[in-house]
Parts: sequence; C-alpha cells; structure tokens
Amino acid sequence: MPYVKVNDINMYYEQHGQGKPLVLIPGIGSDSSNFAQVIPIFSQYYQVIAIDNRGAGKSDKPDYPYTIEMMADDLSGLLDELGIDKANVFGLSMGGGIAQEFALKYPEKVISLILGCTACGGSHAISLEGTATTLDSIGANTSLTPEERVKSVMSLLYTQDFMEKNPDLIKEIALQAKNPPDPTGWARQQEAISSADTYDRLPNITMPTLVIVGEEDKMIHPDNSRLLASRIPDSELAIIKNAGHALTVLEETQKTVLDFLDRFNAKK
Repeated sequence: MPYVKVNDINMYYEQHGQGKPLVLIPGIGSDSSNFAQVIPIFSQYYQVIAIDNRGAGKSDKPDYPYTIEMMADDLSGLLDELGIDKANVFGLSMGGGIAQEFALKYPEKVISLILGCTACGGSHAISLEGTATTLDSIGANTSLTPEERVKSVMSLLYTQDFMEKNPDLIKEIALQAKNPPDPTGWARQQEAISSADTYDRLPNITMPTLVIVGEEDKMIHPDNSRLLASRIPDSELAIIKNAGHALTVLEETQKTVLDFLDRFNAKK
C-alpha cells in the first residue's frame, strides 16, 4: 500500500493514470474512496493522486490539535516525496479549505485550483441551520457501526431525487466507503475547520480557479461558493443544478471540471 512519511504522520495516497498531476482532497471524515466514482474518469486524462488527510482513512490519526494549514503542509510534503513540482488541486468541502490554504502558502506548486462545495471559514462563512450539529453527531457517535454511520450521512450528501433515481449507485457508494469516519480523527478535523479563515487572503489567490457547488447542497450553503468566487480574482463559478453536496458523481460536474482543467494543461 502506498504510504509516505510526511511531517509526523504516515500518509496514505493512491495514484492512477498518467499525465499532468491532479490531486483530489476529500472532506471531513472522508478518504480517497470518496472519489471512487470519478477516479476512473479523471485518470483517463490526468495522473490522479487521491489522498487520505491526517485523521481519516488509512492515514495516521494523532490525537492532538490539527489546523487546515497543517493539512496543507502534509500535501506539500507528499508532493515533494513523489517528486511532483506542480499539480492541479481539487478539494471538496473541508478539502476545499485545505486547497485554499495550499494555494495561498504554496502558489508555486499549483497549476490550477478547483474548490468544490466549500467555504472560506471564519465569520464570513454562511451556515445552514442545524446541518453542522447533525453531521457532527453522526461523525462522533461511537455507538454507530461503520455501515450505519455511512448510511446516516447519505441524506445530507445527495438530493432525494438523485437517491430515488440511482438506488444501485447509492448502494455501491456506501459499500466503497471502506474506512468510515474515526470519531477521534473526526473531532480533530472539525476543530481544524472551526479555526480556519481565508476571507481576507482570498484576493491573493492568482492561479486559474474554478469554484463549483451543487445548487441543493444541504451541508455547505451555496452562497459560500458565490462569496469565494467574488473574492478570488478572475475565478469562475459553476452551480450544478439538481446536485447536493456530493456533486462529483454527476456527469455535469465531471464535464465542467475536465473542461476547466483542459484549458490550463497542455496535452502532449
């Protein structure tokens, strides 16, 4: 299994395909399996690197305070270990926060930036009433089995219409979540999210940036994406209709991301 020693942790990652690097960063409690549906698609055109952040999946889960910047440093260390000077970076939810910090701290390592269903944090973040409490109660509930925990979060990730029309896919996605959230890691990642704030620094992001969100996101209000796009110079905003928080499973999302990437990654 591919692990590297990064900072003070053993970090798990997966590599698929060839071409310009495309890093996929998952959200709170999630791991590289979160991208199982899109890796086969993206890896047809790019060298996909899907990671497990500290506190989740197969990466170490040390029990001390984390920060989003710390996780951005982990990503930088991973790329160094892999000999990758520059990559396209696609972060979802908390992963989008990590992507923001990475782009701000290591701009020389970013070809293009994609911020999916995420927020800037701090006092400017727009919250959805009750969602964070519900999500945290699921992630930190030690009485739930891994299967129960995954099933409980599905209604927050997908629209009712999508689940009704794609029951087999929903079942497949649930089965692919091989490393359900670890309560300790979840709590430490949640602390990191709570202290994150990029609002004042967003105008310093100068690489090509796509901000993308599901129109019916129940976890992170779509207005957060509108705010990000308004603060990041020359960024593009894509709002995917009939999409929830887990927007990468939709063909429209995949096409939008690939069309964006193709503009900034010359094919040999």
